[in-house]
Amino acid sequence: MAKKSSQKGALFTPIQGLVAGFVLIILIGSFLLKLPIASSSGTSIRFIDAMFTATSAVTTTGLIVVDTGRDYSLFGQIIILILFQIGGLGYMAIITSVVLLGRRRISLNTRELLGESVVRPRTVDVLFFVKNIIIFTFIVELLGGLALSWYWRSYFDPTKSFYEGFFHSVSAFCTAGFSLFSDSMTAYRGSTVFNLIIFALCITGGIGFFVLYDVYSFFAKTITRKRPRQLSAHTKLALSVSVLLMLAGTLLIFISETKDQSVGLFQRLLNAAFQSVSSSTTTGFNTVDVGRMSQTSLLTIIILMFIGGSPGATAGGIKTTTFGLTILSLFAVLTGRDDVNIFRGRVPHKTLIKAFSIVLVTALCLLAATLVLTVTENAAFLDVFFEAASALGTVGLSMGITPQLSTSGKIVIAITMLIGRIGPLAIGFSLIGKPKIATFQYPETEILVG
Repeated sequence: MAKKSSQKGALFTPIQGLVAGFVLIILIGSFLLKLPIASSSGTSIRFIDAMFTATSAVTTTGLIVVDTGRDYSLFGQIIILILFQIGGLGYMAIITSVVLLGRRRISLNTRELLGESVVRPRTVDVLFFVKNIIIFTFIVELLGGLALSWYWRSYFDPTKSFYEGFFHSVSAFCTAGFSLFSDSMTAYRGSTVFNLIIFALCITGGIGFFVLYDVYSFFAKTITRKRPRQLSAHTKLALSVSVLLMLAGTLLIFISETKDQSVGLFQRLLNAAFQSVSSSTTTGFNTVDVGRMSQTSLLTIIILMFIGGSPGATAGGIKTTTFGLTILSLFAVLTGRDDVNIFRGRVPHKTLIKAFSIVLVTALCLLAATLVLTVTENAAFLDVFFEAASALGTVGLSMGITPQLSTSGKIVIAITMLIGRIGPLAIGFSLIGKPKIATFQYPETEILVG
């Protein structure tokens, strides 16, 4: 009874509260980045640019209209770092950790809001899961920061290498794509060690917290010989689709990029792998000039950005499992099967309908954003389409038109980034409000399709 009364008395649904929280953090970040102290020149950055940067950081996208390393002061860079750390973890997870550190009880409304912001199976306690997310995140970011600091020790002084290392470690794990270098990671594309460090951070951040937890539990039980020990169907599907997409993306980009004959075979393969991993995990770092890539490579990257990472990760996109279920559903239709079966289990029809809804709504959002940008911007269609896909997938890759966006274009991209981070369906739910449960059912009717 207490739960029902709390829901009736609430002004917002949990999803509406989640959207409102993201908007509030973006506004706070915008005003902080607008301060003269946030600019390297001591002159206030335009509010539209500050708002764009704050939105890009909170949504862990990485699209920039102002150079992060050159135009922002140390204060401004730290604000951006905090924003994409909040965006990567989810602000509700951070609020909960602060409350727990203060040894205070979590209210019912806060628990409901946390449940909406943290993707996990309903059988896993949300507070237990959040604690593990916080601990794991800081361990990975610490290890990544130390590894990158060690790598950059021969490039910068100790203080700078330490700062660069931890900034880019957090950015990579949160799949934020923000870099303090104007050319992103192109200066280090020849380093296998550097590429492997970034690969590890991006994949770990993009695969999903539950997948990581499930894999950890599997190996822990294997070592201690506890049973039952097996990976969930979700983990198997997420890992399978992720690996296939990264390999396919690497192969297609490798085959397509043959323009520069001065680059060796291994370097071409490394560049292709980096862009495939960066796109599929929606990190947004690049080691080559994206604007000069072939159309085949650009289309491949757009597809990878649209699909994105796995549920419960810091990555964007429709998610690997959504894509996997859509393909399996199509296969079931073509083979005349009524059910979609995977790993000796049957997928509920409700889940399949949700997967198709996510694909459809995301595609419509992409088309809508592209359509508006073709009106507001004076740029080639592929440039505009790529920019919209990057924003909706919260990736951050660009063919170079971001700094030249009009004020209207910046607003459109900012809204698209927010939709991509929260999820098109969640945005729709927040606009509709509290769902009304149907108390009756109409008789079936025949509709011809196809």
